[in-house]
Amino acid sequence: MIWERIVERIEDFIRKTVSEAGADGVVVGISGGVDSAVTAFLCQRALGSERVLGTIMPEIGVTPQEDIEDAKKVCEILGIEYKYIEINDIFELFSRKFGDSDSLAAVNIKPRIRMIINYYYANKMNRLVAGTGNKSELKVGYFTKYGDGGVDFLPIGDLYKTEVIELAKFLGVPERIVKKTPSARLWKGQTDEGEIGISYQRLDTILKSLEMGYTKEDIIKRYGIPAEDVEKVISMIEKSRHKRSLPPVAPVRGLIESFFK
Repeated sequence: MIWERIVERIEDFIRKTVSEAGADGVVVGISGGVDSAVTAFLCQRALGSERVLGTIMPEIGVTPQEDIEDAKKVCEILGIEYKYIEINDIFELFSRKFGDSDSLAAVNIKPRIRMIINYYYANKMNRLVAGTGNKSELKVGYFTKYGDGGVDFLPIGDLYKTEVIELAKFLGVPERIVKKTPSARLWKGQTDEGEIGISYQRLDTILKSLEMGYTKEDIIKRYGIPAEDVEKVISMIEKSRHKRSLPPVAPVRGLIESFFK
C-alpha cells in the first residue's frame, strides 16, 4: 500500500535528520488540527514516545476548547509528554507595547510566540523542532515567516493538504481531528480556506497540475477551474518565494579576493 511506503520513508527521514543533527529528539507544536497530529504520529513512530515533546499553546478566547482537548488527546494516544502554555499574557505584552492587537502584523506575532516557545524547549533539551507545514501551505506561502515557518525540518512538507488528510486516516488520527475545518486560529472564526480564498481541494488540483508542467490554460480547460483562481494561486506562489528561501547575501567575495591578489 502506498501509504505504508510513504510512512516508512518519512520515518526514515525523521530518524536520519535527528541523528545527523546529534539531537536527542524533537519538539512538535500540537494545535488540535490534522497537520500537527499527523506530524506527531509520525515522529512518535520514528523515534518513540520518550523522544517526542508536544507543546500545546492556545490563545484562550480564540482557540476553541475542542482544539485543546484534541491536542491533549493526541499526546495521550501517543504517550508523549507535553507542555501546556497559554499565550494570552505574552501576546498582550506585545499588543500594549505596539498599541495594536488586530492588524495582520499583530496577529502574526502569535505564531512567532509559539515558535519561541518551541525553540526554548528544543534548545533546553537538545532537540529539533519538527515543523507541521504541508506542501499546499508551503507552496503558496500560507504560513508566518519565522513563526510556524520557523522550524528545523518538515516531515509532511512534500504532502499536499488533501494527502495529509488521507494519511491521517491511515495512521488512525481521531476522526474528529481529520474532519475538522482547517484553521490557523489567528483570530476567532478564522478558517484557512476563507483566508486563502479557495478550497484546499481546488488549491491542490492547481498546485499538482503546475508541478506536472501544465500551463494556466491547460488547467482551466482540463478541470474547468475559473481563470481567476488559477491566476490567484500562481500569484501567491510568486509573491511568497522569499518565504521559502534563505535570506539573500550580497555577493562581494569576488571583489575582495580580486583586490588582494
